[in-house]
Amino acid sequence: MNDMSFAVPLWVWAAVTVGICLMLAVDLLAHRDNHVIGFREAAIWSGVWIAVGLGFGLILLAWQGGEVSSTYYAGYLIEKALSIDNVFVFALVFSFFAVPDAYQHKVLFWGVLGALAARLVFIFVGAELLQVFFWTAYLFGAFLIWTGWKMAVSKDEEVHPDRNLVVRLVKKIIPTDPRYHGGKFFTRISGRKVATLLFVALIAIEATDLIFAVDSVAAVLAITTNTFLVWTANAFAVLGLRSLYFCLAGLLRRFAYLHYGLAVLLAFAGVKLILSETPVGKLPIPLTLSVIAVTITVSIAWSLIATRGEDGESGESASRTDHAADAQPHPATGTHASTPSADAHHPEGRP
Repeated sequence: MNDMSFAVPLWVWAAVTVGICLMLAVDLLAHRDNHVIGFREAAIWSGVWIAVGLGFGLILLAWQGGEVSSTYYAGYLIEKALSIDNVFVFALVFSFFAVPDAYQHKVLFWGVLGALAARLVFIFVGAELLQVFFWTAYLFGAFLIWTGWKMAVSKDEEVHPDRNLVVRLVKKIIPTDPRYHGGKFFTRISGRKVATLLFVALIAIEATDLIFAVDSVAAVLAITTNTFLVWTANAFAVLGLRSLYFCLAGLLRRFAYLHYGLAVLLAFAGVKLILSETPVGKLPIPLTLSVIAVTITVSIAWSLIATRGEDGESGESASRTDHAADAQPHPATGTHASTPSADAHHPEGRP
């Protein structure tokens, strides 16, 4: 197992955590007016987050050397690739609940906070299990291989956000009004505090991301069990997830074969994890980086070439709900808009 042992002072953990919080605060302030995010703005922010993620790798290079930096980049790349898969389900959830464009960033912002918290827990629990019980490498590895296989063969399974167990449980426990009330998650009706449909959409995003977190954390743990590297690779990749959504939401149809590449990456991570506990041992980081880079490049190029006759912009215009800020769309339990992005089913048919 590639544990990449090196001392990480507490102040470094604190500095990185504070830095992530500051970046989240900047992003929140930049979008505090709930404006509709266009492609140009999203592309600029995506560039900023990617630069931050790549820049942190350079800091690691100067601090701990090339092997540590390369390990971080391998984790960052695989997490960034898997985050594209998140966009498919986010588009479906937003379409299903007819979330107005102006509030989608707010839902994703709080969704990312939940995603970071969930990943932090999974990272420490998973790393500890792998360090204490060697056989958990076989379990995690088998899980990743199975997940990759499901992703490759279950592309056409539909996702139904309203059937998600967590969403149903929340609606039973918390009084919910099936309408939007501006950008509020909660409001008062007849003196009673109730959750809005925007809160239900947030819960759907959080619930689906819990499943994504298991996959992505396990995949990065297959590269290294160093909690600092796994955490930073996940955190810097997830920070750009909101901007990535607004960049790619209208182009989802163009990524028709990306799920095959992601399936290969998950299966490769599973095999790598299993081999780490055999006489073969850990695979070299340069080999891991090469497999990740080639797989992502080939699957994206294959998708773009195969769909080059399609108009990506039409998907974008159809996927956006184009409601006014205080629009009152259908309740979550009713019918939902039929948009092209709603057909971009998640390959696994996750809840």
